[in-house]
Amino acid sequence: MRVRAILSAALLTLGAALATAAPASAVANGSDVPQGRFEFAAKLTMTNIPRPDGTRYDSGCSGALVAPQWILTAGHCFHDVDRNPISGPVPYPTSVLLGTTVQRGKLGVTRQVTDVVQAGAGDIALAKLDKPVRGITPLKVSRATPTVGQKLTLAGWGALSSVDAAPSMKLQQGTVAVGEVAATTLGVHGVAPAADTSACLYDSGAPYFVASGRGGRIVAVESEGPDCPHDQLETTSRVDVIADWVLSQTH
Repeated sequence: MRVRAILSAALLTLGAALATAAPASAVANGSDVPQGRFEFAAKLTMTNIPRPDGTRYDSGCSGALVAPQWILTAGHCFHDVDRNPISGPVPYPTSVLLGTTVQRGKLGVTRQVTDVVQAGAGDIALAKLDKPVRGITPLKVSRATPTVGQKLTLAGWGALSSVDAAPSMKLQQGTVAVGEVAATTLGVHGVAPAADTSACLYDSGAPYFVASGRGGRIVAVESEGPDCPHDQLETTSRVDVIADWVLSQTH
């Protein structure tokens, strides 16, 4: 199993270079998200992350706006030099892009992460932004227990494939179904556009949600899974079990 945010500075540089070429895809075997939809979907870009040997690298995650100044994402996106998830001041520079489905020019809204709080249940963290985001409807946090067979939308900025993976320059979406419900996790599998529609590297923290109007209800966030694309179960973290905690942190 692979966590969805682990690659090197060289690959992030490749992703930046793609800004001048055709936009890269995200969510393996997904489809384009039209501009103006899912504005709450966040692209997180981390730089200068330390390794135990003293070297540094860049990486990325996905996430979702759940309050004007808060992003819900994967807990493992923020860690110490030994990759242990941590809370407190952001451990390395992290920018957040919202309000656009294409990373280009001055499109969207950019914020900086200042602080991180780990949920303590599941692979989930809240990232606090330096300034509130106005004009974008946050996702509501679902309190309902997910059910096997439930259909969810995944929206992320991850790679198309585990081969030569790089952060995406375009938001993609896919439909998945819940295949397994555990105490703090869900196992989900692809439904559309294909049975092997799946999260990929750099999709860590991407929201699985039920869309409604300009917002919706977030049910889970991306954690880890096999090399993508794949038709096996992907591990996600349930948000209903931490709904009260999210509310206490963001209000």
